[in-house]
Amino acid sequence: MLNPGYTTISKFLIQQVPEEPHGRELAALLVDVAAVVKAISAAVGKGPLLGLASLAGSENTQGEAQKKLDLIADELFARGVEWSGLVGALASEERDEVHFIDGNGPLALVFDPLDGSNNLDMNLPVGSIFSVLALAGSDRGPGAVLQPGHRQLAAGYAIYGPSTQVVITVGRGTHGFTLDREIGNFVLTHPDIRIPEEASDYLINASNRRFWEPPVQRYVDECKAGVEGPRGRDFNTRWVASMVADVHRVLLRGGIYLYPRDQKEANREGRLRLMYEANPMAMLVEQAGGAASTGRGRILDVQPERIHQRVPVVLGSRAEVERVDRYHEEFDKGDDKPYSSPLFGERSLFTNA
Repeated sequence: MLNPGYTTISKFLIQQVPEEPHGRELAALLVDVAAVVKAISAAVGKGPLLGLASLAGSENTQGEAQKKLDLIADELFARGVEWSGLVGALASEERDEVHFIDGNGPLALVFDPLDGSNNLDMNLPVGSIFSVLALAGSDRGPGAVLQPGHRQLAAGYAIYGPSTQVVITVGRGTHGFTLDREIGNFVLTHPDIRIPEEASDYLINASNRRFWEPPVQRYVDECKAGVEGPRGRDFNTRWVASMVADVHRVLLRGGIYLYPRDQKEANREGRLRLMYEANPMAMLVEQAGGAASTGRGRILDVQPERIHQRVPVVLGSRAEVERVDRYHEEFDKGDDKPYSSPLFGERSLFTNA
């Protein structure tokens, strides 16, 4: 039984990490990741005091503070785990290729060091996302890390907001920890997070509506129609533009997060990276009782072909995700029936007919 407020992240990992495969190594690596998160939290908390004129991306000439904070976060991840001998490969949003580490480290760490960094100038929440995979034998070729999400040993994210929290899964539920700055440790505050089956929040960047596929337009239009539409209830829309912050809301309150395929850049299958954004978030959501899909299949079953491969993402409350999947299926078969408002479908507001 997990005791909120009395279980540190180290104690949790000792109790919860399966012995196989690589149980001890996995627990030790996640403790190292938690230490990295504390370091990134301290850097993010300094804001402009860190010496960056624009934390979102400008450059200056003042030593280490010259770098964008996302690059600093990338270095903190690398330095925080390379020394241990646990990791044989690193893959990051900030690196073009997989970085292999000398030695026989059995694990691969795949991560987005600072998600939503464009929000930093406005002092809005940002985060880090990470995933752990087992490396097969002595294979250190590029394909060694290209594993489908259902083979993840662990996944998690950190959110840097009013408090710093880490949400992780090792395949035994999804659990949240809050950094107690006085003792310098993460303490369990959200044991066994469960996403409600249904909820009335949808999170999507509505400015891209004209580029969405018809199934997504249909779903959002029905939500917007509210109690008078086919859903028969009112919905709320939210959008922070940080995947960590948006998915954190869905995990705790329910609802659906959509970053669908669109036609803005037709050569892209999606916007979010499969390996270090979609896969870890999908594992966390599924372990919390939700669902995660591309709209046309389970995210965790997608076989990656490239380390920076992108996919559409639909995740959250199971009933809502399944509805979006059904709309895609009906569209692909030509059986879809887009929502049409009765207010504007047959008559005008300016006629008496």
